[in-house]
Amino acid sequence: MFWTRRFSLTARILAVNLIVLGLMGASVIYLDSYRKQLIAERFKLARSEALIIADALAETPRSERKPLLARIGSEQMLRLRLYDAKGRQLADSFLIADEPGFTFVDPAGEPWPMKAAQVIDDAMDRVVGAPPIPDYVEAAIATADAWPEIREARESGEVAVRLRRAPDRTPVITAAVPYGERDEILLTTRNARDIVEKVRYARQTLAIVIGIALVISIQLSLFLARTIVQPLQLLVRAAVRVRLGREREVVVPRLPERGDEIGLLARAISDMTAALRQRIDAVESFAADVAHEIKNPLASLRSAIETLGKVDDPELRRELTRIAAHDVRRIDRLVTEIADASRIDAELTRTAFERVDLVALTTAIVRSRAERGIDGAVRIELVHARPQCRVLGDPARLERVLLNLIDNAVSFSPPDGRIEIATATGGGRAQVSVTDDGPGIPAEARDKVFERFHSLRPESEDFGSHSGLGLAIARTIVTAHDGTLTVADRPDGRPGARLVIDLPEAG
Repeated sequence: MFWTRRFSLTARILAVNLIVLGLMGASVIYLDSYRKQLIAERFKLARSEALIIADALAETPRSERKPLLARIGSEQMLRLRLYDAKGRQLADSFLIADEPGFTFVDPAGEPWPMKAAQVIDDAMDRVVGAPPIPDYVEAAIATADAWPEIREARESGEVAVRLRRAPDRTPVITAAVPYGERDEILLTTRNARDIVEKVRYARQTLAIVIGIALVISIQLSLFLARTIVQPLQLLVRAAVRVRLGREREVVVPRLPERGDEIGLLARAISDMTAALRQRIDAVESFAADVAHEIKNPLASLRSAIETLGKVDDPELRRELTRIAAHDVRRIDRLVTEIADASRIDAELTRTAFERVDLVALTTAIVRSRAERGIDGAVRIELVHARPQCRVLGDPARLERVLLNLIDNAVSFSPPDGRIEIATATGGGRAQVSVTDDGPGIPAEARDKVFERFHSLRPESEDFGSHSGLGLAIARTIVTAHDGTLTVADRPDGRPGARLVIDLPEAG
């Protein structure tokens, strides 16, 4: 789990997938270059052997050359042949010596591991794109024409080396070199079986390394399965349960011990599920509240209308008509406020925020209310700590928030009361507070006043004049602006309510 917290999934997946591939690619390149290096060294050795033996033959009397060829061939495991200037074979160490220096292995009689090794040799040659090697074939007539290297050596006067392949796929290296004064040619032949043995041994070693790497890769894959697949399966099962809605409380694992992408995904899904559940609960609660709030005025309206047809007293009919009109206005107000509350979130998500000066906005609102005289004898005073207080937001929505707060303050203030609207900035935040001289809000009701349809109205106010959605809508708007709307005590300790809007200050 230490590596889970330390490295991202991308780094782990790349590391696991590249380890084995890198080892495989490196092993193929290494084996091919190793084999080429061995063959190049044997070519040098063949040239040196051919020159040394040719010098020895040149210094040896003709009558003693055949015994010399037989001895050298047996000791060095070579086949030595001499040809004259016309290409006729003069001597062959295999025919002179008691036993040949080497014999080719018949592949038909080899055990199955050797046959499997030959198949692997062919496969490796195809992988690395090795050029084809001609087969070693003895000519039916023992003449120099069967060996191109003899013709090359005769023309160039230097050692000519060729590589061929024995029936068992082992290398056969031949070297031709002229010697003496009669244009005679020496042809040496060696079955370099040890090259194949060394390459196969190296391949075996690499196979062991790759096997270990595969075991490690499997363990790493299991590690990835534990750290990726299993948590994802948990998240999928939780998401399916959320989608089916069969369980009221679906616990989505948050995986707090993980700091990688899986942990971030788990916490994001958990938060998303909690937000979704909260929104669903809010919608259900809102629907129930709407039904309840509309049912009351509808019942009153129905009662008034039904009674109206049974009453002949003009005064009583006028009172019933007034009650019915009041209920209609109340229903209309409720429908308007409910429609606005239900679409306000969606509208704010599509709104492009702009710079809004809260000082100018509050000043304009207070001036407009004073010109219309809607505040009565209540005095509204502005207290600005700075000439400007700018935030990013929707001017119309922020104006509605301030109007709602001012309306509430006016309704709770005494006839000659005073309302203070103050703006201030500090710590990258901007604040607007609305303070009144009313009875204040009890501590136990300070959170409830922001709930939908919760209304704590003055006794002197007509019943049904407010929908109970004003402060709920105001808080929704402020929250959409990354701010908060709270109830606080008055700093001077006097009775009254103080509502504070806190928003991020525009940079």
